Amino acid sequence: MTEAAEQGDLHRQLTSGQLAMIAIGGAIGTGLFLGSGLAIGLAGPAVLISYAIGGVIALLLMGCLAEMTVAHPTSGSFGDLAEHYLGPWAGFVVRYAYWSALVLAVGTELTAVAIYMQFWLPTMPGWIWMLLFGTALLLVNAASVGLFGTVEYIFSAIKIVAILGFLLLGSLVVARAPAGSAIGLANYVSHGGFLPHGLGGLWSAVIVSIFSYLSIEMIAVAAGEAVDPERAIVRAFRATMLRLAIFYLGTLALMLAIVPWTQAGTASSPFVAVMLAIGIPGGAGLLNAVVLIAALSAMNSQLYTATRMMFSLARARQAPRRLGRVSPAGVPLMALLASALGIAPATLLYLFEPQRAFGIMIGISAFGAMFAWMMIFLTHLAFRRRSGAGEHGFRMWGYPFTSIAGAVAMAAILLSTPFTGPFASTLLYGVPFLVLLSLSYLFVRRTIPGNLPRE
Repeated sequence: MTEAAEQGDLHRQLTSGQLAMIAIGGAIGTGLFLGSGLAIGLAGPAVLISYAIGGVIALLLMGCLAEMTVAHPTSGSFGDLAEHYLGPWAGFVVRYAYWSALVLAVGTELTAVAIYMQFWLPTMPGWIWMLLFGTALLLVNAASVGLFGTVEYIFSAIKIVAILGFLLLGSLVVARAPAGSAIGLANYVSHGGFLPHGLGGLWSAVIVSIFSYLSIEMIAVAAGEAVDPERAIVRAFRATMLRLAIFYLGTLALMLAIVPWTQAGTASSPFVAVMLAIGIPGGAGLLNAVVLIAALSAMNSQLYTATRMMFSLARARQAPRRLGRVSPAGVPLMALLASALGIAPATLLYLFEPQRAFGIMIGISAFGAMFAWMMIFLTHLAFRRRSGAGEHGFRMWGYPFTSIAGAVAMAAILLSTPFTGPFASTLLYGVPFLVLLSLSYLFVRRTIPGNLPRE
């Protein structure tokens, strides 16, 4: 496994607050502000149960990651851990699968940016905004990890304030709605009932919820640049899960009460639809600005994490060594440029298929991250068998049942994707990609002496 010492030229500048904001930056983005409309359309009001199930899986994952990351706070995190505890193949495949997911997720966020900008400038080509904002965030990430942390903290703080304001305003609107009006808890059972699409729709929305929660694992990758890793990681994990639970379930509950679930979709953010329904002058435009910032924030976090994962691959001699070099500011610039590759296909896809671009990008970007989540649970099982528990100040509760439950849940979700419209392409892309990665591993192992350890 890559030793912490080998990561020494990365600068430890991130605080626990910035770590938590990095995770929130990734997890509260397109998944909540745009993807939630997709989930509502699949499950109806039962989406609340779907996101609660997804939240439990995310909580289990965070606990496993917290315990392992406190013991091994290195950049690359669960990729390093998979290599150490499951073997070289696992480390190679997990790193590349997760890196590819992040690269494609960057394109997903940019696709959302193009959709949001249509609210103000519907005639302006979306690809212009994708290239403009993509370049701006590349420059932020290229400057220094300190600047990245500051920008991400500000972006995430804006989102948190906006969501808290939305929760307060939405609660007042629902509480003061006159009896018999179109606003109220009656929307939970109107238009087909609480489960309009049955258990199948509920489970399909669980898959969307997992996509929404993806990126909370970014804390573990950023741990290699934390000022005080052990304390910062535990505090950041706890703060992140509390905030996500409140933000996701609270906002969804209010949206469903204010706007009938049948009006949900991905043509615009359901948050903007709520503000239009409330009728506050300028409210929809203001909230559209917030969801735009949310998408940029998520992309910023994903670009950062993809860069560190590629840096970890290069330092483990599983990628060209030049990708492991850093600038005087401590930024792996070549790894950053490689991790920005998702901007190009997303821009081209939006150029030729603007209506389907978002759904396609979600489908293909989900595989690597979902596969990585499953492997994290398996890694935790191996970690505890070999190193015991409680030695580093944090212990995952319910072992081994919680880790097994998490791994089984993620396997079930992956196997369910072909039957869920937006994710029908997930395994069609993911299985051949996994085979390709495995063949690449064998090729590199056999043709480049010393590049990969023998199993």
